Amino acid sequence: MNEATVNEATMDDVIKPVVDWLRERNPTVEEIPEDLDLIENRLIDSLGFMEFILLLEDLIGRELQLDRIDVDQFRTLRSLKDHFLEG
Repeated sequence: MNEATVNEATMDDVIKPVVDWLRERNPTVEEIPEDLDLIENRLIDSLGFMEFILLLEDLIGRELQLDRIDVDQFRTLRSLKDHFLEG
């Protein structure tokens, strides 16, 4: 396995709990592309947003400073990986 494959597998493992959480709340959604706007497409709604934040905090092992982040950081799986879930 080359380095790119390892990195892709690691990223898939890192984002899997997020995808599982989204699918659990949106059972009719089969695929969630990396660049799908999760908020605009209502995969994350205002009621579930704080629960989503708690999930991310559990995954990264620290509290997020909500006054220092932009909602756009939560819009796509790619953005979540880039801002919160990078190794």
